[in-house]
Amino acid sequence: MKRPVTFMSERAIALATMLPGMIWMNACKKPFNPASGMVQQAKVVEVSNGEVVSVPHPEGFKLTTAENYQAYDTLNVTGSVNPDVSREVPVISLASGKVVDIRARLDDNVKKGQLLLRVQSPDITNAFDTYLKAKNDELLARKADVRAKDLFAHGAISQSMVEQADDTEQDAVADLKAAEQQLQVLGANKEHPTTIEDVYAPISGVIIAQNVTNAAAAGVNFSGSSTAFTIADLSTVWVICDVYENDLRRIHLGQKVIIHPNAFADQALHGAISDIGPILDPNIRTAKVRIEVENPARLLKLGMFVTGTIDSLTKQTHAVVPAAAVLHLHDEDWVYVPTGDGHFRRVQVTPGDMIGGGRQEILAGIDPGQQLVGDVLQLEAALEVQ
Repeated sequence: MKRPVTFMSERAIALATMLPGMIWMNACKKPFNPASGMVQQAKVVEVSNGEVVSVPHPEGFKLTTAENYQAYDTLNVTGSVNPDVSREVPVISLASGKVVDIRARLDDNVKKGQLLLRVQSPDITNAFDTYLKAKNDELLARKADVRAKDLFAHGAISQSMVEQADDTEQDAVADLKAAEQQLQVLGANKEHPTTIEDVYAPISGVIIAQNVTNAAAAGVNFSGSSTAFTIADLSTVWVICDVYENDLRRIHLGQKVIIHPNAFADQALHGAISDIGPILDPNIRTAKVRIEVENPARLLKLGMFVTGTIDSLTKQTHAVVPAAAVLHLHDEDWVYVPTGDGHFRRVQVTPGDMIGGGRQEILAGIDPGQQLVGDVLQLEAALEVQ
């Protein structure tokens, strides 16, 4: 009768099966020589100041020196696109009544003087009635004034009666002018009276709000909205962003800003700071900053998120190294610096902008004048075989 296989015997069988393969893999390892391209074994030593590695023949790894680089410090902010309120104009129907025709809609591009809607209004009828009465009264007052002057010349009436006739004539003329102006305000022609008011675009731009539809009420005397449309000129827009309290000292009015829309990251527009809010948000300790941006191609849309880069007023000194000296690993950046006796220590750094000539700006982690491995991939290749 066979004895059942125990747990310990199963482990023994597994080790016996794997051992030849492990011996074969170790036999295949070769050392790495940086000069000849041969692989050599590297040794990793864990110490308190970071990961330190040692390799035979460290002189084969070319060292470089971090250069001194001065540049204006930059501040990155995020914000959203808003219309310039000075370029935002409401379209108002001064005559109250019923909308009988709409010639434009929300999001339409319109030109100054373009017909937007027509309103049938009793206000025009009443204004024309007032005008006709004022015209008749002025004609009668003028005839009476002429007659009074003729009677006074023949001694038939007194001077006071002539003065009273003159005053009545002047009042009639004033009433007539007021009636004519009322018709002009409502957009009616006194020579061709109609009950329809035509409403035109006051500026060129985009309709960003519409508050009326066909057969709706318009004007201020009915339940409808007095503002039929809102037109915005988007050739210049505002970017409203939040700047932290500690960064406010780095900005000032008129400072230039480069705007990158999130939807078009490869596009850049130029703006300037036009206002720094006087009130801080008590919760997140930020102030609202307004940036005026030229938008001739209408690339920026209202509500779009953007990123702004602001150059600070002061220069900062940073280190610059060859791009090949920086290792990008797990969303972090590292360099290797020599520590003596053939050892290299891996140091985490904060990268900045890429500079011409294949160089990388380093904001933190190493200082100008410090030595480091010039080709980090060569060193990493040696570490891969350990």
